[in-house]
Amino acid sequence: MKIQLQTNRLILRDLEDGDWYEVHQYASIPDVSKYQPWGPNTEEETREFVIEALEAALHQPRERYALGVVLKETKQLIGAVELNIKEYNRSGELSYILHPEFWGNGFASEAAKRLVAYGFKELELHKIFATCDPRNTASSNLLQKLGMTYDGRLRDDLFIRDGWRDSSLFSLLENEY
Repeated sequence: MKIQLQTNRLILRDLEDGDWYEVHQYASIPDVSKYQPWGPNTEEETREFVIEALEAALHQPRERYALGVVLKETKQLIGAVELNIKEYNRSGELSYILHPEFWGNGFASEAAKRLVAYGFKELELHKIFATCDPRNTASSNLLQKLGMTYDGRLRDDLFIRDGWRDSSLFSLLENEY
């Protein structure tokens, strides 16, 4: 089943095959993947990401919701939000990414908030969590704005280009939502 969620300014929808080019416009920028174990992407890596998202959308029960973030007004794809489901404990891991041209306008918060609502209301999750690099204050602030609690720091949690990275862990429980 195809997913399409809306906010005041955005449409969140399943990625489509032709989206790889717009995804690549931000996934190839070094600042976008600065705190991530991937990127900056080659065209082939971006195409593979979109193919994996398309395949994941077909699985039942669905465990990965990789949705394009599209501006309602212009229909431009400006980023993506994801919810990766851990069915055994009814939890989901939230992630988000936007083209830097659109940073600072509240689009990431708006998209993440809508996907969190979908996770709790439609998917009936017990917990939604997210991690971010402790140096990424914009992401930490966004997660707190969503009402998430800072649960702690995972030491040497992820290997990225400049070595091991800690992760700040945030979560929100269904009874807190």
